[in-house]
Formats: sequence, C-alpha cells, structure tokens
Amino acid sequence: MKDGERFTLVQDRRGMLWDLLLYVPTVFALFAIGLKLWYSPSQSWAYVLFFMACFFLFAGANRILSGRLMLLPASPCALNFSRDQLTLELKNGERVDLVKNLRFFPDYAGKSFGLSGMDLAGKQRQFVMHRGQFADAADYQRLRDALGVFK
Repeated sequence: MKDGERFTLVQDRRGMLWDLLLYVPTVFALFAIGLKLWYSPSQSWAYVLFFMACFFLFAGANRILSGRLMLLPASPCALNFSRDQLTLELKNGERVDLVKNLRFFPDYAGKSFGLSGMDLAGKQRQFVMHRGQFADAADYQRLRDALGVFK
C-alpha cells in the first residue's frame, strides 16, 4: 500500500437493509411487550422494556444514519492512511488526524472494523467502518491489512 493513499467511502444501502431488519422488529417487540406489561400488575418491567426499546431505537438510528448512509455531519466520508497517522474527512468538512494511541479493532467476521485514537487537540475519537462503505472489497481488505499494524 502506498503511503498517504486515500479511500473514499460510499453509502452502504445493503448494510442499511440488514440493520433495518435487525432493529425495527426488536424495537417494535420491546415496545409491544412493554405496553402489554404497562396494564398488568408488574408495571415496573414495562419501564425496563421501554428504556431498552428507546436505547435500541437510538443505537439503530445512529448506526444507519451515521455509519451506513453517512448523513450526519460527524460521519466519515474519506480516509487517508499513512504509517504515521490516519486522517478522516468528515461530512461537515472537518479533518480528524488520529496521531496518538491509534488502535485498530477488526471484527471476527471481517465485515467491519473500529478505529480509535487521539486527534491533534488531544481528544479521544473513535469510528466504525463497514465493508459496504468501500468502493470494492479489494480496497477494504488492503486497508484492513495495512491497519493491522495498529492492533
């Protein structure tokens, strides 16, 4: 891999469909069971289920809007990789240079990976990238192999 190579990310609509298939039934089931328990003597379990439904609703919405569709302003839309640092270009035009404590967290299935590190302002940042966000599988695998030095 060339030093300073740039990877442009694209929307992952196929991954979005999988996330919708995962989160929508989960949130609906938690709300439905919570609503049923609301009118029963064990009303305190309804609070737990409503909390879990809201948690999964926010987590799923953030995963789809930020990770898969890259619609939120803090969503990464491009990566520049070099041996010294990793630069992420965000949707709002901001550039984040991860220069210290850069860590790479691959998943076991090979479908996504996480990046964390400290930017130039000393703030800890973390991002999740999905295989469907890369133009082709070869780019994804090449970047994943190159980032392996930061495990």
